[in-house]
This record gives sequence, C-alpha cells and structure tokens, in this order.
Amino acid sequence: METNATPVTTTSVALRYGLLTGLLSVIFSFILFVTHADQSPARWLGLVILIGAMVMAHKTYKQGNGGFMNYSEGLGIGAFMSGVSGVISTAFSVVYMKFIDPEYMSRMADTARANMEAKGGMTDEQIDQGVAMMQKFSTTGWMVLFGVVGSVLGGLLIALIVSAFTKHSKPEFE
Repeated sequence: METNATPVTTTSVALRYGLLTGLLSVIFSFILFVTHADQSPARWLGLVILIGAMVMAHKTYKQGNGGFMNYSEGLGIGAFMSGVSGVISTAFSVVYMKFIDPEYMSRMADTARANMEAKGGMTDEQIDQGVAMMQKFSTTGWMVLFGVVGSVLGGLLIALIVSAFTKHSKPEFE
C-alpha cells in the first residue's frame, strides 16, 4: 500500500498559520478599537495570540516531518508567519483608521498631548513639536511600513525564543 504523503514545507505551514493569526489579530484589534482599549495593557494579549499560533505552527511542521524541525526552520516559519499576519492586521488597521473611524488618529494625538502635559517638564512648543512629529509619521505609508516591518522583526525576535524550545533536530549520525 503506497501513500503519497509529502512532508509539509516551512512556507505552507507559515502561510496557513500566518493567515489564521492575521484573522485572529483583526478580530482582536477590532474589539480593542471598538472598546477604546487599544492603548490599554490588554493590547499585549496580541502577543499571546502570536506565540500560541507559532507554537502550533511548529508542532504542525514537526508532525509533517517525522517529528523534526531544526532551529532555522523554526525561525523561518516564525518570521514568515509574522509577516503574513502583519500584512493582514496592518491592512485592517489602515482601513479602520481611514474609513471606519477617521477620528482615530486625532484622538491618539489628543491622548499623546495629554500624556506629555501630565508628565510636565515640556513647554507648549515642545509638546506641539512632539504631536506634529507623531502626526507626520501617522500617514498611511508610514503605518504600513512600520506595521509590516515591525511585525516581521517582532515575530523574528519571538521566533528566536520559541524555536529554542520547540526545535527537535534530526540526529546527525543515524
């Protein structure tokens, strides 16, 4: 009896789990945006989603490859998965901020101004400069660049740690 089972690739696993993570991130982000909790500590729960999905992706990859995954394969899965997820969640954030809630960025600027004033030690001119700088980097192009690059780099850093625990290299002399 012949089976046509082929080992899974890092790309296929990363793409599948990147899409899943992106979808979960969109749902989570939407909840945070609607409840205005996007600047609260609850936003860090998004990391739990990413870490959990990365562990599941590594497990799936190992199941499809005889129980083995080396460290570099884990890094590749994590980085690519984070990139796919980052593109999806960044696209959602841009659509949300531009079309669903166009006042979002002005609320963020007001919050930043209030935080700077509350800290004290800054003149009104310095606060205005800080808010102007924030608004300069709040354009669609910068949001996409920071969102995608930040997702890939952050995912790579997380994959460095997760892969150290989930790797299971093939024995060299078997």
